[in-house]
Amino acid sequence: MNTSTSQVATGLALYDRTAGDAAAAVIARYSTSFALACRLLGPRPRPHVRNVYALARVADEIVDGPAREAGLSTEEAGAVLDRLEEDCLAAITHGFSSNLVLHAFARTARECGIGAFLVEPFFASMRVDLEVSRHDTASHDAYVYGSAEVIGLMCLQVFVNAGSGHPVVPSPELVDGARRLGAAFQEVNFLRDLADDRTRLGRDYLDLVSAEDRTAVLDRIDRDLAAAARVIPDLPADCRKAVTAAHDLFAELAARLRSSTGDDVRVRVPDAVKARLAMRAMLGFAPRGAHA
Repeated sequence: MNTSTSQVATGLALYDRTAGDAAAAVIARYSTSFALACRLLGPRPRPHVRNVYALARVADEIVDGPAREAGLSTEEAGAVLDRLEEDCLAAITHGFSSNLVLHAFARTARECGIGAFLVEPFFASMRVDLEVSRHDTASHDAYVYGSAEVIGLMCLQVFVNAGSGHPVVPSPELVDGARRLGAAFQEVNFLRDLADDRTRLGRDYLDLVSAEDRTAVLDRIDRDLAAAARVIPDLPADCRKAVTAAHDLFAELAARLRSSTGDDVRVRVPDAVKARLAMRAMLGFAPRGAHA
């Protein structure tokens, strides 16, 4: 008779693990660069950051094409997004969702102190993508806050609180750095995707009318990246390498955008350069521009 005790997860533990695996699969499919940066995180924050980004990716896909390709109208896609937000907030309250990605995110939210104050602005910005095609300064800034700065703040909640048992409010300096890093990432993506956003999605996030306007965006990106770089050393040690690698990848993209001559080709960083940036971060070098 075999009297050994099985170590296989069952019940809620199995469901939790499966939900985390589903979130990790979403990230692996959609972003090799992000998946690489996640591997540089310590085991404490890594699954939680994946859970945050998996939710963000699912919401993006509702507004960025797949829902339309499936035959949904703008109004129907909006209704799907509304239900996703409602289900997300309910999952945070109750600690369970039948949607595996939402379940994984809710576990992270409950452990790390991510509440409606961050979830609602995110979904508001996703909703804007269904309603607004051209942005002015005010709508641009509001959109960047909800779509990108909030994601940085969610990740900061993870960095500070994962595994602590008692979530705390991060310092104002870290909050500012997280917001500015998220904004820089989003602005870089706006510039990289300018042609696709205009032609495929019919959106204009930047309203650029001259080369000087484009340079002003790049200058803003550089200032935000420099400000974020200065506070990365204040993050918990098991987060710094990954954030440094992500920061430096986008700093490299910004530099390549500055030297590019057109918007019709999406600027990218060659794999060999990505590997060099990741190795630099792994070796503990400070992020680019940390002393600017």
